Amino acid sequence: MNRVKNIFLVVHIVLWTLFSLLVALQLGGEGNPRWFATSIGFTLTCLYVFYGHFFLLTYHSGKIKKRDYFFIRAGIMLSGPVPFLLFRYEKLNAWNLLSESYFMLLISAVPIFMLLSWLARVTENLVLNTIKKEQLEKQAVEAELYYLKSQINPHFLFNTLHNIHTLVYKQAPAAPEAVLHLASLMRYMIYESNAPTVPIAKEIAYLQDYMNLQQLRYKQSPVVDLKIVGDTSACHIAPLLFIHLLENAYKHSPARLNPGDLKVSVEVQKNNLTFSVQNPVDKHPAHNLNDPGGIGLPNVRKRLALLYSGQHTLKVTNMVDTFSVVLNIHSLQSETHEG
Repeated sequence: MNRVKNIFLVVHIVLWTLFSLLVALQLGGEGNPRWFATSIGFTLTCLYVFYGHFFLLTYHSGKIKKRDYFFIRAGIMLSGPVPFLLFRYEKLNAWNLLSESYFMLLISAVPIFMLLSWLARVTENLVLNTIKKEQLEKQAVEAELYYLKSQINPHFLFNTLHNIHTLVYKQAPAAPEAVLHLASLMRYMIYESNAPTVPIAKEIAYLQDYMNLQQLRYKQSPVVDLKIVGDTSACHIAPLLFIHLLENAYKHSPARLNPGDLKVSVEVQKNNLTFSVQNPVDKHPAHNLNDPGGIGLPNVRKRLALLYSGQHTLKVTNMVDTFSVVLNIHSLQSETHEG
């Protein structure tokens, strides 16, 4: 905002400098012996009328009654020609010339610069209000993104800590590795996910830590069949965008899963990304949900609309035995671009 105000200040200085030079050149070319004093007086009159009204509109708009505003404006207009008269005439006793010059300025230059000051004030207000509105909208979007990004189910952490406690109590060999996965997951959530975008490879590593911790619930081989195609370090993506989809895949699957029941695929081709999740549907869910995707899908939809408007497609397929989500994001950039 201050930068825009400084730009307006520079514009004012440049325009008034050019105007003063043009007035001096015009009067000097007419052979007027007092052209220099006259040009200064005329410029001062224009400055006084312009900024007197400009100041009135800037600092007193809405703070004084309309009647007082019109009185002050009338005072500025009536006193506007005075600087010109003081510089134009050596002695203020030539009443005929004095009155002619006074009324000539009063009906010509004074109204013009009153109008110009009003236009300048309206223009600056319009620009500043537009920028302020954009800043407020940006802050609102950033606040919503922060809220959406923080909506990871806290029950997962409690369940994971409980599982790790059980492993430690049983002195299971997997306990130290589970603690490392949890530490990696928390570090990513707290620190690395604060960046606007991250390499897709980091997001996948985060998902793998999540899968490894969830795997503590199952004794058999990994229940997730993860496929990765393409260079996942080439493109960047908003962090914590996939976790809700994966979390819901676990949440709404049957309690007992066979190896490879959850199918997760990440495919990167140039600047296009395809992420898909498929899980079996629990025919006897603990909670009746209208949307099998729970809160995850609305969350993802909102973030995608804010971050990748016009750059993505999200396809949800709800079959009798399976539920799948396919997300495609195109035109990904290597530099950050969120918020």
